[in-house]
Parts: sequence; structure tokens; C-alpha cells
Amino acid sequence: MANLLLVTPDTVLSARLSKLLAECGFDVYQATDLADYRYTAELVIFSPNQMSEADYKLFEKHPLQNTADWILLSEGSPNSWLDMMMSHGAAYHFRQLEDFGPLLDVVRELSDELQQLTQCPQKAIFSSSLDQYGSLLGSSAAMHKLYRLMRRVSQIDANVLLIGESGCGKEIAARTIHEQSPRAAEPMICVNCAALASELVESELFGHEKGAFTGAVNQHIGFFEQGGRGTLLLDEITEMPLALQSKLLRVLESGEFRRVGSDVVRQSHVRVIAATNRHPEQAIEDGFLREDLYFRLAHFPIQIPPLRQRGNDIIELANHFLAYRNQATNSAKVFSAAVLQAFANYSWPGNVRELKHCVESAHILAETTITTDDLPNFSVNQINNESVIGPGTSIKEAEKSLILSTLDACEQNKTIAAKQLGITVKTLYNKLEQYNQIDSLLPTGSELR
Repeated sequence: MANLLLVTPDTVLSARLSKLLAECGFDVYQATDLADYRYTAELVIFSPNQMSEADYKLFEKHPLQNTADWILLSEGSPNSWLDMMMSHGAAYHFRQLEDFGPLLDVVRELSDELQQLTQCPQKAIFSSSLDQYGSLLGSSAAMHKLYRLMRRVSQIDANVLLIGESGCGKEIAARTIHEQSPRAAEPMICVNCAALASELVESELFGHEKGAFTGAVNQHIGFFEQGGRGTLLLDEITEMPLALQSKLLRVLESGEFRRVGSDVVRQSHVRVIAATNRHPEQAIEDGFLREDLYFRLAHFPIQIPPLRQRGNDIIELANHFLAYRNQATNSAKVFSAAVLQAFANYSWPGNVRELKHCVESAHILAETTITTDDLPNFSVNQINNESVIGPGTSIKEAEKSLILSTLDACEQNKTIAAKQLGITVKTLYNKLEQYNQIDSLLPTGSELR
């Protein structure tokens, strides 16, 4: 039976709720505040007297923050800290709850989902023990929480904002939401906003008519039309110019747009999923994201957990990627114990993408057993906290090391990294594409972005 943690200083509410919650299929534990870390649970119900900044900070560092579903109960007064909890992973917020019926319905639904996961685990693939939802792989509590959120949002048409570090799987998550939705038979269009030339963003999104501007020799159908009644992923949304963000806001509000050079108003029926590796509140404060656009996009914000928060998924994913390559090349290579220990100790700033590239590269270099000598230079040196730049290092490798280490220092924020490096964001993307040329040798697998 799954565990439920009820956190409230209100002893009357606690007494009323605990018995009802137990009848929903949970073992119920109780605490008076979020500083009590004694309990492990799959669901947390939090009802403070008055949500404060101190409560929010306790939530941010709570050991269940990334693994459990969170439900908030409040008296109904506007509270920015409760709003921030909702944007950072809380699933439901019930205000002025007099009838416990809606709350108990949600609790029973979560209990049923958890029971199904226990009784019907996903079939392992490629000799790995990882659970799978769509194209996402992972058996950690953080991933099961993500699966439950995605299962719910896939069945509605609300806009979704995926928030997570570079390489943690945002595009794969977006594709999974599309494939599990009623729109699955329709197109899915993926757009990297940072890789678009600023002067062409409007044309790429909305299309243009022949002769609309110099070089427009043919009519062009934009992404909003190409998507039809399917899904449009706007990746790196915070890298879109602010002027274009206002036009995007207009489309999201009314569904109407015009091709560049046309007066004809067209109607969009596409569902929009946006993604960013920035914290939205910080992006708004720094001037990278319009606040009104954020609220329009973030009907359903979802945090994608970084690899370092996924426990044993690191080793299991490495084994999965290795099994994939062994099958593709009819080989039987294995990891040494030292490599698995290095994988477990490493922080993986590039997340699943970095792990996959590391395994694929090592598989190419190794004979039968993959040792630390077979790992890519940047991974080995980062694990050992050493610099890869030294006598004999080629200019190309030194440039690569500098760019990757700058990205790590900037927490994978490509705009800030490009500024520090003295290059444009587009140049940075081109460099990263060069470093990832090994992708052309790899099978199409899960969790690349």
C-alpha cells in the first residue's frame, strides 16, 4: 500500500481528513510542518495556516519535492508562495474546501495509478529493467511522478510548459504527450526557437506570401499551419525575441494569425507545448520572457528531473544504451566496475544526452570491456575534476573543452554562455552540432533531449 503524508498544523483538519484518506487506499502519516523529514510517501497533502516564504523554502529542499505528488489546501486568499509551489511541481490546489469529495476523488485516482504501476510494471526492453512511458525511460520515483503528470495532461488541450536542464528529455517528453493524446494521428512539429535567425522567426512561425520581403521568391507555410490539428513544440522559448513573443501571445489568446505580407486572418488549431532550460521567474526578471506569455503558456507547467536526481536510473540507463548498441552491432561489451562507479559519482550536467553520447563513444573505442580509458576525454576529466587543456591538446579539443565547461558554469544557459564566449547563440549551436556528429552513427533511441 502506498504512503500519504498529511502536513498541517491544524489538528481539527488533520483529525477529519486522516480517516477519510486512509479509506482511499493509503497508509496515512501526519506532520505539523514541512521541516519534519521522517516520512517517505508517494503523495503529500500540505495545508498551512498561511503559506509563507519559509514554507516555500522548506518545500524547495524537501526530500519528497521531486518524487511525490503534492496537493495544496488553502483558505482561498491570494498567495504568491502557493502559486510558486504550483509552478514548481505541485499537482493540485484546492481552495476553501468545505466538501472533501473532489479532494478524495483525486486521492483515489492517484491511489489507483500507483497500484497499477505496482501490479503491472512496464516490460523491460533491450535487457534493461527500466520502466517506460512513451519514449521516456526510468524507474525512479521522480520519473514515476513525471509519468503521472504527463498521463493527465496528455488527455486535455491545455498549453504545457516543460521546464528542465538541457539534455534531460524535454523534447522526448513533449513527443510522448503528443503520442498519448487524442491528437496522436496528427502532425507534431518541433521548433528550436534559439536556432532560428531573428529576422526570419515570424516567417517561420506564421508563413509568408511570395514577394513579402526580399528573398521571398515563393509562398511559405509556417509552423502554425504545418501543425494542423496536431502539436507544435516551441523549444527554448525564452530565446525568442520579445517582439515576436507578443505576436505569439496574440495567437495563443485568439487562435488567429496572418502570414507575413498577407491581410488574410487564419485560424490555428494546433496545440502548443513550450520548453525552456531557464527558470521561468528568473527569465521574466532578466527580460528573456514576457510575463503575460508565461501565464498563457504555463497552463500546466511540468518540471523534468535532471539525471542527478534520478538515483539508480543513471546505471540502468547506461546499461540500456549499451544493450542497444550491443544489439545493433551484434556484440557483447560490458562495463567495468570502475566505469559504473564513475557514472554513479558524476553529476552529469549534460543529463541523459551526455550519458548516451558517453556510452556510445565508449562502445566504439572498447574491445570487450569498457574501462575508464574508453570514456570520452571530457567525461573522464570532469569526473576526476581535471582540466583537459594541457600541452599537446589540439586547438579543436581546447575549443570544445572551453565551450562545454562554460556551458556547465552557466548551468547550460546557452545565451549567457555565448555572451561569455564572445560568440552568437547560433554559432554556439553550430559548434554543439559539430560535437554531436557521433549522433549520425547511433540508432534512434529514447531520451536524447
